[in-house]
Amino acid sequence: MKLKGTGRDSFYGDFLYEQIVPQNHFLRHLREVVPWQRYTYRLIKYYRGKGERGRPPVDPAVVLKMLLLSYLYDLSERAVEEYCNLNLAAKFFVGVSVDAQVPDHSTLSVFKKRILENGHVAAYQRLLDAMIADAREAGITFGTLQLIDSTHSIADVNIAKDKKRQEEGEEPRDPDARWGCKGTYYVTDEEGGRHKRKKYFYGGKTHSSLNAEAQMLTSVITSGGNRHDGQFLRDLIAHDLQQGLPVGVCAADRGYDDTANHFWLQQKGIGNAIHLNRYRTHKKDKNRGVWLELKKQAWYKEALALRYQIERKFGEAKKYHGLGRCRYVGDNRYAVQAHLTALALNMKQLVRGLTGVSLRGPMLIST
Repeated sequence: MKLKGTGRDSFYGDFLYEQIVPQNHFLRHLREVVPWQRYTYRLIKYYRGKGERGRPPVDPAVVLKMLLLSYLYDLSERAVEEYCNLNLAAKFFVGVSVDAQVPDHSTLSVFKKRILENGHVAAYQRLLDAMIADAREAGITFGTLQLIDSTHSIADVNIAKDKKRQEEGEEPRDPDARWGCKGTYYVTDEEGGRHKRKKYFYGGKTHSSLNAEAQMLTSVITSGGNRHDGQFLRDLIAHDLQQGLPVGVCAADRGYDDTANHFWLQQKGIGNAIHLNRYRTHKKDKNRGVWLELKKQAWYKEALALRYQIERKFGEAKKYHGLGRCRYVGDNRYAVQAHLTALALNMKQLVRGLTGVSLRGPMLIST
């Protein structure tokens, strides 16, 4: 395989890095605990010459590392190019010599497009699968409880301007964004009465499965904001099973309380810890006994008590890694963002689980 040189065998080599980058730096650990060379081979197949014909490409693992830094620190691709060139710890992690320049931001855009065109969205899920397999090989324990939930991302659209654009006969800026409802709130009228209102957003949703013990996202699916959460539980858990994860119990909120989901989990022999809606246990017929009995089970209560973990993970993704707003327009490009965000979150957890070193908040070194 022929790849562009990174200057790591230059006069400087790793000498300056070894003197300057702290031994306990988060990015030093991330460079060491992930088998990055495997990602070179996993990604080179999406290149036209596959590293054997034509001009030598930049090592795809180098480009992937830069993209992950942009998600770890919530930087644009232009900003991450500058960051990597000026920050020695970042340049060390990426894998180029001190006196060399990292690939420019346009290389990152071409890389994302190449993977999407040649491997589709599934190629990004395969990257996530590979990371899960690497984590298991490294000794991270995956338990039997999978937590299912979704979070929303606001479209990268000025709604007022977009509406005017469409009224003038132009196409919407993001043709795949949709209005959706995410939660409720209360308002108080002049007479002191309280009224429930729905919260609406315009954008997309990321539906995910989180392994409670490993604290890693194992499956990700994206959709428009109008899609119902309950439709995605079966596909998420099915993908977890395909990876060989030891799925024993599935926990989810009331949005997933659907007869088809209950039946499917029963058929698969998976413990059902979906938070039941009131009508299940308060209806006046003989079938409610099944649901009442389920609610009594200790494992059911324990699984639901841990459901906050996936909400916390989404909070982390939005606060520190930019998932609260779509970086791009279009379903496929939003899917790229969701999967790369999940990959960055998992790699943070991998370093934390293996070394105890955490990355907390934007642009911090470590704790």
